[in-house]
Amino acid sequence: MYNVVLGIDEDEEHARAAAGEVANLPGDGSEVKVTLVHVFQDNPSGASATQVASVREAQKVLEEAGCEIDISESSGDPADEIIAVGDEVDADLLVVGGRKRSPAGKALFGSVTQTVILNGGRPVMVTGVVDAE
Repeated sequence: MYNVVLGIDEDEEHARAAAGEVANLPGDGSEVKVTLVHVFQDNPSGASATQVASVREAQKVLEEAGCEIDISESSGDPADEIIAVGDEVDADLLVVGGRKRSPAGKALFGSVTQTVILNGGRPVMVTGVVDAE
């Protein structure tokens, strides 16, 4: 079994694209276990990750490919949580989405992708580049 951890934010289009890249990994989808990680930044209503549209979209794409799916939710720093889940499941691959940012934006807001790449301790796939607003 090939273990993948896929970080999912609120962007449904990006979630579908990232899940599609995981579904397109070599081999049969039934040999891939994917843990979808959604980190809540603000969740006053107490929603679960399965209620987040982008998580449902990624789950649908991966299930259609025959992948086994687990869903992990937490709050805190997204990069730290993705890395922690990767350690917990002994992931073979961490998958995160890239975003275009200005140099000032990178300095002020940091980068989940950059942190996962530098601190993840395992292979990282960066999917697509979505313009930051």
